[in-house]
Amino acid sequence: MRNTRRIGVGASEERLSRLIEDRLKPGADKARIDQRIWDLFGETWSVMFTDMAGFSRSVEAFGITHFLQTIYSAERELVPLIDEHDGILLKTEGDSMLVIFRNPEKALTCAVEMQRHLKLHNDNTPAEDDILLCVGLGHGRMLKIGDADVFGAQVNAASKLGEDTARAFEILVTDGLMDAVGKGEFEFEPIDFVPPGAKAAFQLRYDLVPPPKAPEAPPTLPGAPPVFSP
Repeated sequence: MRNTRRIGVGASEERLSRLIEDRLKPGADKARIDQRIWDLFGETWSVMFTDMAGFSRSVEAFGITHFLQTIYSAERELVPLIDEHDGILLKTEGDSMLVIFRNPEKALTCAVEMQRHLKLHNDNTPAEDDILLCVGLGHGRMLKIGDADVFGAQVNAASKLGEDTARAFEILVTDGLMDAVGKGEFEFEPIDFVPPGAKAAFQLRYDLVPPPKAPEAPPTLPGAPPVFSP
């Protein structure tokens, strides 16, 4: 009979805890331990923090059950978009979400689609049910501890942008995220505030209502004369 053993979901957390305990010992070689931690858990990700604007006023005006309803509604509307863009929702705290992406372009595109989706949602619901999203994005090397959490300078910077700085429908990014995607099809504008952990920060300029797509030309059969639009 083959001998198997089950690895607990907290294996990464336990390993990190042991290393931190070693780091606390008198005379510990902290540089060596730090390198071991980065070798074990260091990965490059794009990180997204979301928050919802006006929540304190909403709770005061409509009560805590309305607060819970809005959180539920936001997750119902946004999680499918996160999945579609290959994001991983690590955790939620109150009205905030922490999401990571391997691909920085997908992270940025997801943020835009989330804002556009909520604009349509808000246009078709009573004003008190509006979901007003704020987004902060970063990108870089960070410590990923299992599927529980991430830690790093870009994580801190994205958190500050998304939860404390961005206003409704704004998408703010760190220099790390902007450098990762390049300017290409995206347009960024510097902002005055630079969060700890970043060298600069930018606001993504985008159309909240996407421009209409050009109609496709009708197919032309072989040998048929070309079709001209009037």
